[in-house]
Amino acid sequence: MEVDHIFIFSNTGDKEADSLIDFGLTEGSSRLHPGQGTTNRKFYFENFFLEILWVVNEKEIQSELTAPTKLWERSQFENNEHSPFGLCLVNDASTDQLFESSKIYQPNYFPKGMSIDIIPNQEYPKLPWTFRLPYRGEKKPHTEPTGHANQIELLTRVEFEMPTLNYGTKFVNYFQDVDLIEFTTGNRMHLTLEFDNIRQGKSREFLELNLTIKY
Repeated sequence: MEVDHIFIFSNTGDKEADSLIDFGLTEGSSRLHPGQGTTNRKFYFENFFLEILWVVNEKEIQSELTAPTKLWERSQFENNEHSPFGLCLVNDASTDQLFESSKIYQPNYFPKGMSIDIIPNQEYPKLPWTFRLPYRGEKKPHTEPTGHANQIELLTRVEFEMPTLNYGTKFVNYFQDVDLIEFTTGNRMHLTLEFDNIRQGKSREFLELNLTIKY
């Protein structure tokens, strides 16, 4: 199982993305999501990218098209204790069982007939909003910059920490034997990304993003 990317909902997207630049990351492209009411800033690595996501149009994200995704609820994480994180997995056979009962979402910004498989985790909203893109079997190629001043290269581990973890649910059970991704119980809603097996022995916490980067 591979991670394509992870998004973090933000309430002050530019400010929080700027803190990643100050940390030594090189920013990639950004994108507005017409019809979904969000925009982003992105940071690419050798095997993964990190997306800072925020709402720019409340009407669109609560529209008939987008409301069933529960993205609006995720964006309101400071008020409802939902997880602000989104986990995108590479679309291959290792994820088929996980997504066998998933919902279908066709954003306005996708070509007609192209859709995303989504698991909103609305019954357990402290778990990440989980999805996979339509590109089957491999990550979509890109020409984004992946060189960073702090020499971070490869994502090697992801940890989602949450105050209440619903052990025994189908979703959590699916990841029990996945070395790359771990769900843990703690006293906060937090994401830890480990790069390069913590080769440099360093760590930086970004409180406003609920994020720690170890490298």
